Amino acid sequence: MSRIEQTFKNNQNILNVYLTAGFPNLNDTIEIVQELARNGVDMVEIGMPFSDPLADGPTIQNSSQIAIKNGITLELIFDQVKEIRKTVDIPIVLMGYYNQVLQYGADSFFEKAKAIGVDGFIIPDLPLDIYEKEHQYKVETLGLDRVFLITPQTTDERIKLIDSKSSGFLYVVSSFAITGSKSDIQQSQIDYFKRINSLELKTPKLIGFGISDKKTFDTACQYAEGAIIGSAFIKALEESQSIKQTVKRFIAEIKMSE
Repeated sequence: MSRIEQTFKNNQNILNVYLTAGFPNLNDTIEIVQELARNGVDMVEIGMPFSDPLADGPTIQNSSQIAIKNGITLELIFDQVKEIRKTVDIPIVLMGYYNQVLQYGADSFFEKAKAIGVDGFIIPDLPLDIYEKEHQYKVETLGLDRVFLITPQTTDERIKLIDSKSSGFLYVVSSFAITGSKSDIQQSQIDYFKRINSLELKTPKLIGFGISDKKTFDTACQYAEGAIIGSAFIKALEESQSIKQTVKRFIAEIKMSE
């Protein structure tokens, strides 16, 4: 059983926090993940900064640009994750773009990720048919979880197909928008979450995009096994004078009723 599977088996209301590797400062990644784990976060997504992001809003785009200027590279991210694994046991998911994987060499990317303790990956622009033809065997052989996204525009038939190819969790995009663009959950989104639940999918679900505070997190948890917070956390780091205090305060506000 993978770390991600174990996390869903043992916990409710999963809190998954996204951070950009190399932001705010080049080597902050390690401390941020350590503090997130220490403060009760269930899982982390480490974003691999890319010069041409497709789905990221201005907050995450800006953090990626800063990280690139700081000197972050894919090899350095791997080194940071390897160091993180010495003290952190929660699942780590890498999130980035297919071009980064291809430039590194797909097989080498997946093998390296597994070797350093990565549990899975999210590559939003990796077509499902390309994954099946070129990468599925390698990924499954290595035991990596593969997380695919579904949106309100995804048909029921397509959702079921994506579910059949996913492991770890399904990334339920709450709206057809870039990250960080919504401040509350609307009735139309709730109707969409209910539609997904009616399909009785095999893979656990985490809701992302627009989850920014306790209210939206708690609402998302009514319709999925948990939620993902990204842009709001990046904004908190932008204004941070102390990573330790920022993480402690941010997570406490999300989980304060637990």
